[in-house]
Amino acid sequence: MRAQRPTATPDTHVRVRGAREHNLKDVDLDIPRDALVVFSGVSGSGKSSLAFGTIYAEAQRRYLESVAPYARRLIDQAGVPDVDSIEGLPPAVALQQQRGTPSVRSSVGSVTTLSSLVRMLYSRAGTYPAKQPMLYAEDFSPNTAQGACTHCHGLGHVFEVTEASMVPDPSLSIRGKAIAAWPPAWHGQNLRDILVTLGYDVDVPWRDLPKKDRDWILFTDEQPVAPVYPGFTPKETRAALRRKEEPAYMGTFMGARKYVLHTFATTQSATMKKRVARYMVGSVCPVCEGKRLKREALSVTFAGLDIAELTALSLDRMAETLQPAVDGRSRKLSDDKRLAAQRLAQDLVERIGTLQALGLGYLAMDRATPTLSPGELQRLRLATQLRSHLFGVIYVLDEPTAGLHPADSEALHHALDQLRAAGNSIFVVEHDLEMMRRADWLVDVGPDAGQHGGRVLYSGPPAGLREVTQSRTARYLFDRETQAPRTRRKPTQWLALEHVSRNNLHALDARFPLGAFTAVTGVSGSGKSSLVSQALVDLVCAHLGTAPEADEQESDVPTVVVQTSGRIASGADAIRRLVNVDQKPIGRTPRSNLATYTGLFDHVRKLFAATKAAKARHYDAGRFSFNVAKGRCETCEGEGFVMVELLFLPSVFTPCPTCHGARYNAKTLEIQWQGKNIADVLGMTVEEALAFFADEAALQRPLHLLHAIGLGYLRLGQPATELSGGEAQRIKLATELQRSHRGDTLYVLDEPTTGLHPADVDRLMVQLHELVDAGNTVIVVEHEMRVVADADWVIDVGPGAGDAGGKIVAAGTPEQVARTKGSRTSSYLRKTMDARA
Repeated sequence: MRAQRPTATPDTHVRVRGAREHNLKDVDLDIPRDALVVFSGVSGSGKSSLAFGTIYAEAQRRYLESVAPYARRLIDQAGVPDVDSIEGLPPAVALQQQRGTPSVRSSVGSVTTLSSLVRMLYSRAGTYPAKQPMLYAEDFSPNTAQGACTHCHGLGHVFEVTEASMVPDPSLSIRGKAIAAWPPAWHGQNLRDILVTLGYDVDVPWRDLPKKDRDWILFTDEQPVAPVYPGFTPKETRAALRRKEEPAYMGTFMGARKYVLHTFATTQSATMKKRVARYMVGSVCPVCEGKRLKREALSVTFAGLDIAELTALSLDRMAETLQPAVDGRSRKLSDDKRLAAQRLAQDLVERIGTLQALGLGYLAMDRATPTLSPGELQRLRLATQLRSHLFGVIYVLDEPTAGLHPADSEALHHALDQLRAAGNSIFVVEHDLEMMRRADWLVDVGPDAGQHGGRVLYSGPPAGLREVTQSRTARYLFDRETQAPRTRRKPTQWLALEHVSRNNLHALDARFPLGAFTAVTGVSGSGKSSLVSQALVDLVCAHLGTAPEADEQESDVPTVVVQTSGRIASGADAIRRLVNVDQKPIGRTPRSNLATYTGLFDHVRKLFAATKAAKARHYDAGRFSFNVAKGRCETCEGEGFVMVELLFLPSVFTPCPTCHGARYNAKTLEIQWQGKNIADVLGMTVEEALAFFADEAALQRPLHLLHAIGLGYLRLGQPATELSGGEAQRIKLATELQRSHRGDTLYVLDEPTTGLHPADVDRLMVQLHELVDAGNTVIVVEHEMRVVADADWVIDVGPGAGDAGGKIVAAGTPEQVARTKGSRTSSYLRKTMDARA
């Protein structure tokens, strides 16, 4: 069925013909310019393939045709889309949710360019100590050699490797692995064997060794080479040395601290970096006191604050602090400095005003970008575009309401209206029903995901979608909900927290019902995640004696652990296990994929190894792993693609010329199970695999759960690097659901509906309620009011964000919270519940 479309002219419409990117089925489409256009459809239907993979990619390709080849290689290119033609296409700007490379040096100030203005303000209008020469703006940056504190190199923290961190249990002997920081397996044994050769006692408790010996073993920079006799006792080793017996090999010793620092600095393995970072203790730099700058820069003040103190304020407070300068009321400044201060402060306050209008006034300029949510980061980029005053541009946005409370969405709608009023086109990939209702034009893609999607079901004003029976979006957009509210579970046991402090939470008390489904709500930055994903998880982990899962180590320094204070007052004994289902990637490389993460690939490989052909060749299950040399393609080493260097152009990845993307060598691919080889299986979607492995009970359960949770469109071999945070979270949930459930487990989920169409939200909720029915507790941080209305208990945090939040505004059943005055959530929850009545 062709999309409904008006008679279009290149001047007023973007005309797409023959779009076949990913699952798009030769799509023809006319979209009006200078309008708010929303692309809707279930997850995996083809919305992003149309908006980003086709329209934005083609706009970027055309722009880059005009850029010098040398400059082109510095730009992350979207690729050449598979489309016959696109006419009437203006330049495009993409505002996506990717984080970029996490770095402690990237901050709200650097993303918004506020930092440059603040440094100029201190350079030109700051109050200097007597006789100190004027500093340049660069002198106020911790990221430059001339500005950074020389002791911590501009990081604000120093990292030490101490005896206590490397030897957590001094009652153990060296042979008993007292030195936890040393490498595991053979390498660690090698270092212990060398110490035996060097005459150290490896069998007495660590604490009984002379301090001189302990210090040398841990902290020496010497690297002596010594003969090694593996398996020999100390006595046998001494005898072998006296006889000058030929050793098994000559080994090189490395002190434990040197090993930790060397490994952290040089390893390419995220796992190894994460492991050794545990032995690096972070503390505030004693020279700059965590302010990251040299003393001369910190001695300059403005409005009585040094630059580190000003940038640590929330943007709301910062604007208040700068207002006297804007009004020309800066005391103790000369006329030229007062004028400079007025102009710079005015620009700063205007820029901050744009961020405040987007609901980001609670953020501080020095807040590191890795600590921001994808939604916060996207709104920061949107604010920069609002200030750019471009016109005639297509802005393509990826779910800008993700992670937004309905109250914050109002500010977003206003910002998009501003961009459109300035003469721009706004193309939005979105699941939010309110955004669809406000759109000028709606493009609904589907009807389902993967191969069952890829068609434009409707293109026109939103009201017209009501008549499209195939649309999964229409019934949520127009129909009043008819199902009766779920019978609420009545809590009988509670998990009570007392005096919790973390981020903007200060000595907070909170109660969570056990054996129930709880939704925690509040505006962005109110403290929801601090309470649930951080404080609650930390305290329960401490009770269970397990460590909270650390972030995948990617940064250029070890993580400085923020501690939670507080305690569990009651209810902890009812929890035997904690499962924190977050949105972190399931892997950092293409080698990690859906099939390997869920464990179902192990069974697939066993099926292939059990075939007659495989047995005849003595192939085991390892032969069918693309990570093992004997089965994988040697040209690409199991990657499926190779990188081609193009000198002045960006390097490109192309399917491997030997295996053509199959990942395996020819001999391995000769083995078939039910007419398919192992590469064919990895290329199947979850839905296809369900039918193909219909008689394999061990595979049916994980595949059925992945399908039930709305991931039927994903390929089994889909690389982890291609998955969104929401998809990764649902894969983790499906992996957890396939385990046998004993009950008494606490499941914590942070915004599990991110990136989900309302139809997929319904499927997810069925799974979560089944967990509770099995005797478990589910707590979700959530903005989707349909989920909140379906909960047994609601805890609303706020009332505002940052310093204006951090309190429990309301707690009770959804009906009780919907009637609470002073709650920013109540009116939106009441509206949703009224629609169900």
